[in-house]
Amino acid sequence: MLKNVKTKIISTVLVFILCFSINIIPSEAKVKELAVGGEPFGLKLYCKGVMITKLEDFKSEGVNVCPAKDCGLALSDIITNINGVLVTDNEKAEALIKNSKGKRLLINYKRNGEKKETSLTPVKNSSGEYYAGMWVRDSCAGIGTISYYDTENNVYGALGHGICDIDTGGLMSDSAGEILKAEVNSVNKSTDKKIGSLNGIFTDTTIGSVFENTPLGIYGKTIGSINKEKFEIADINEIRHGKAYLYTTVKGSDPKKYEIEITSVCNKSEDTNRSFTLRITDKRLLDTTGGIVQGMSGSPIIQNNKIIGALTHVFLESCDEGYGVYIGNMINK
Repeated sequence: MLKNVKTKIISTVLVFILCFSINIIPSEAKVKELAVGGEPFGLKLYCKGVMITKLEDFKSEGVNVCPAKDCGLALSDIITNINGVLVTDNEKAEALIKNSKGKRLLINYKRNGEKKETSLTPVKNSSGEYYAGMWVRDSCAGIGTISYYDTENNVYGALGHGICDIDTGGLMSDSAGEILKAEVNSVNKSTDKKIGSLNGIFTDTTIGSVFENTPLGIYGKTIGSINKEKFEIADINEIRHGKAYLYTTVKGSDPKKYEIEITSVCNKSEDTNRSFTLRITDKRLLDTTGGIVQGMSGSPIIQNNKIIGALTHVFLESCDEGYGVYIGNMINK
């Protein structure tokens, strides 16, 4: 019987490390096999604009004000233009607001991918500078694991979940960037209710672009040839309770194979990254990491000599258990 996992759904953690603050394969391409990943990568992701991460009142002539909130802006909105000027980074946005002299500014922004506009009138703070009452972020960086390479189309998929802003939780959907070769040099082990992490360094070697950040993973073009072991793509109905293997890296940059157990297939929806549950059973991995740690997100999973998916979450209640995303969901996305 499949294991009942209702008690496990309450609290999980995405296992990608955040360190701060298009060419999609057509569905008719029918990719039949993928080269397995498992190696770490460093990520640099840049918003196409700036994301609002906090709205904050400030004093103006003894009154609390927040012009950004008053004009309808909200957390996770991505500002792309101010008065027709392209906003490329935090400093640009700040300069345009401070130099406004209190004149109304036309703000172009995106909310959940939809283009919108509003008018914002900056107000002087107690120091005499013009402010909008918002904090913004233009980029993020982190470490994760490659899930697969589609060598026919020279693209990769990674993480099995999207990159979200660390403060708002909003998906940084309108963004692009690059991935770099990385090396793991130490591990903070997971314990009950405390998730550990892989600690590593980025190199200067770019191994791919990032052209899309989605709820089911990040995707991009690869640089150079990929010579990796290939596996046939499993149908979701082929996933079974029982032994499987996780490819991941806990030292250096070369992935190793570790034994795990698939404990249930819990969701066959095409838009979920919680398709099945798993448990780490390999003593070598448990001794090194204590279970699942941040940075392992995206580690590919093989069962019966087919690629079935990738690791995405860890259970807070039991760090040796977590969720995986079905590989078909990733490549269809």
